[in-house]
Amino acid sequence: MKVKDLLDQTPTTFSFEFFPPKSEDGWENLFNNISKLLPLKPSYVSVTYGAGGSTRHRTHELVVRIHKELGLTVVPHLTCVGSTKDEIAKIMERYQKEGIENVLALRGDAPDDNEKWTKTEGGFEYACELVAFIRKNFPDFCIGVAGFPEGHPETPNRLVELDHLKAKVDAGADYIVTQFFFANQDFYDYQERCSLAGIEAPIIAGIMPIISTQGMHRMSELAAGSRIPAPLYRLITRAVNEEYVEHAGVHWASEQVRDLVENQVRGIHFYTLNRSNATLRIYQSLGVKNSKQFLET
Repeated sequence: MKVKDLLDQTPTTFSFEFFPPKSEDGWENLFNNISKLLPLKPSYVSVTYGAGGSTRHRTHELVVRIHKELGLTVVPHLTCVGSTKDEIAKIMERYQKEGIENVLALRGDAPDDNEKWTKTEGGFEYACELVAFIRKNFPDFCIGVAGFPEGHPETPNRLVELDHLKAKVDAGADYIVTQFFFANQDFYDYQERCSLAGIEAPIIAGIMPIISTQGMHRMSELAAGSRIPAPLYRLITRAVNEEYVEHAGVHWASEQVRDLVENQVRGIHFYTLNRSNATLRIYQSLGVKNSKQFLET
């Protein structure tokens, strides 16, 4: 099923993100964790794409396996990094042949963190170009794009950032899924600013619970300086050990989800880091067994 149809049919969608394992041993561990999350009845799942295409083949394998073996709606990520237009067309043709109906279109990051983003010869410079290409050549696909409630690291001007997002939606994007954030007010403010800018596509909120002190610092780097609210920072720093850090992180994320559901956001997307425990505990802490019950409480 297409994500845009799920969004039309469901007050709030719930989805999980995974990434392809780098080793053969990681495959069974991943599928074991996915199987633990299946009872939560996600609306769909997404699969990331390695920087520089380092996991492209594995992404395709994982997408097809989830689609065929688990019967889930799956959204593969697709980036401009290291790909020509012809290569992207071939990837899309493969997905189309396998019955995949969705894709998340991203510009992507430079393969090396120390490198500056450069366009691949014969490829795309911006995500909006990728979106337009998919919409023109594969019109039946549902297309998602990324949003940044706390700002994009390469676009300090927040008005210009919204212009870029609107360009992606105008090019044919059906919905927006955000980078993770820790203060819901940042997301609500982002929603309102998008509406004022004429961006009416559904916006799905990204959630990633902090499960370790090291993870908190790494997540801040990944989000290019994601804001850790003082109350959350206080919870983490006063935790007596890493087990309590995870407790604090899961509690905070649970309250985020509770508030987002009460405010009828269009969707919630869990960045699972290929683990099941934190997501399961969020559901348990809110007293529900699956995504459907979120909407019944």
